[in-house]
Amino acid sequence: MVVHRIYDPDDEPGYRVLVDRLWPRGLAKSDAALDEWLKDVAPSTELRRWYGHEPSRFAEFRRRYRDELEQPPASEAARYLRGLQQPRLVLLTATRDIERSGALVLCDRLAAMPPSPPLPLPPQP
Repeated sequence: MVVHRIYDPDDEPGYRVLVDRLWPRGLAKSDAALDEWLKDVAPSTELRRWYGHEPSRFAEFRRRYRDELEQPPASEAARYLRGLQQPRLVLLTATRDIERSGALVLCDRLAAMPPSPPLPLPPQP
């Protein structure tokens, strides 16, 4: 499992999932090299706005986002991702600072989860 920017070339093999709540600016959906967009696993709008990619807030953002990943619908979406039977999962984000991103927090959380059988994803509103 790896994290990449969606704007970078799609030369990373694997099942590519956009894990941002908002669609990336300046990227047409027809040009996006991805297999799935999973909004429910992204940080909530409130948390994303509070964080604002301020490096000094990252530790608290990580803690709060981990808490969100324990509650539905994020927990169900995370279990779905963990259960994907793909040779390699590529988590995509539009964020410039991947080292302080929700996608990296999610990647760490998924890696810590026990393997699970494939789960159907609940319908998204």
